[in-house]
Amino acid sequence: MFMPIRRLRLLGLLSLACGFAAFASPVRAADTASGELTGADGAAHGSIHVTAAPKGVLLRIEAHGLIPGWHGVHFHEKGTCGVPKFTSAGAHVHATTPVVHGLLNANANDAGDLPNIFVGQDGSVTVELYSTLVTLNGTDGRPGLMDPDGSSLVIHANPDDYRSQPIGGAGDRVACAVIQ
Repeated sequence: MFMPIRRLRLLGLLSLACGFAAFASPVRAADTASGELTGADGAAHGSIHVTAAPKGVLLRIEAHGLIPGWHGVHFHEKGTCGVPKFTSAGAHVHATTPVVHGLLNANANDAGDLPNIFVGQDGSVTVELYSTLVTLNGTDGRPGLMDPDGSSLVIHANPDDYRSQPIGGAGDRVACAVIQ
């Protein structure tokens, strides 16, 4: 069957446009996870979004109702956030034991470590953090946040000093989100 050249060109352009659309499409749902932040009082305090990145994850935190100042933040090993102390979230995400904490510790192997966040005078924070210590789905030999028992994100009462064991002196767990 013979097709006019104009029609072939149109079909070719449509195919090309569809091909580009596939490359420009947004991140697939399997490449993202999210969670709702709950405070020790059981109230909603914001949300988190985790996006798979080529060499780790990008974490976005949008929180309110927190005490102003610096706070430690860590990925925790279990996908549960039982109030009021969030101890059900377990320890930090890790691949080897014993776990050595601290972004400034030369012997650190704690994959749950993240930089501190600063909460403004109005009790809110919006921040994006990047971690190469974990992946969303457990690739490249790094722990996966979406493993069978899940994981959570915990915000602590104090800043992490990045050296002290086991949690950098970050203190009580004041907010938690199950990553799903």
